[in-house]
Amino acid sequence: LVEFCVQDFKRKNRGMDLTTNARALRRLRTQCERAKRTLSSSTQATIELDSLYEGIDYSVAISRARFEELCADYFR
Repeated sequence: LVEFCVQDFKRKNRGMDLTTNARALRRLRTQCERAKRTLSSSTQATIELDSLYEGIDYSVAISRARFEELCADYFR
């Protein structure tokens, strides 16, 4: 899920790579963990972070089906 969000952020922000910033990655990982827990009891979760990287806000909605698709290799 974190890797999906990193790629999504890069796509939405002209190739900006937030993996160079440990604090941004830690904040993203924490929000992804919260979203994962939300998805265990709900069909949709939103990951929102204000000023994630260089003042840029990040938000993405993810469905349980999309999450399961992203993690399918780990579930096998």
